[in-house]
Amino acid sequence: MIVLHKTDASDARFQGLVGQLDAELAVIDGEEHAFYHQYNHIDDIKYAIVAMEAGHAIACGAIKHFDTNTVEVKRMYTLADSRGKGLATNVLKALEDWAAALGYQRCVLETGRRQQDAIALYQKNGYTSIPNYGQYIGVENSVCFEKLV
Repeated sequence: MIVLHKTDASDARFQGLVGQLDAELAVIDGEEHAFYHQYNHIDDIKYAIVAMEAGHAIACGAIKHFDTNTVEVKRMYTLADSRGKGLATNVLKALEDWAAALGYQRCVLETGRRQQDAIALYQKNGYTSIPNYGQYIGVENSVCFEKLV
């Protein structure tokens, strides 16, 4: 049985999954990894979800304040051997519900063009493409999305 736990960046299970995510992204992003990594520190993450199965952390995601009405979805990750089971959709939906409960009306996010599975996940869950925002403006590998919650 999968259990979703609300937590924050101090959670060792969340930190462990993020470490694995960063290792995977270092391979995918290659030379561009340092650019992206500077924007993905988790110190200021107050809202994170960790999916657990049989006592093991297998997926995660987080949201953080972006502006008055908006949160940014961050650090979405599922262990390789747990993919294809709908976990990322469940985590994403829980994050959207949490954002709405906190009074936010919109989620935004950035992912890399090389991460086709991530792009498909967001599109499948109702996210629409928007112009790159903030530090991602003009970054060719970045694609940004939004969804009203």
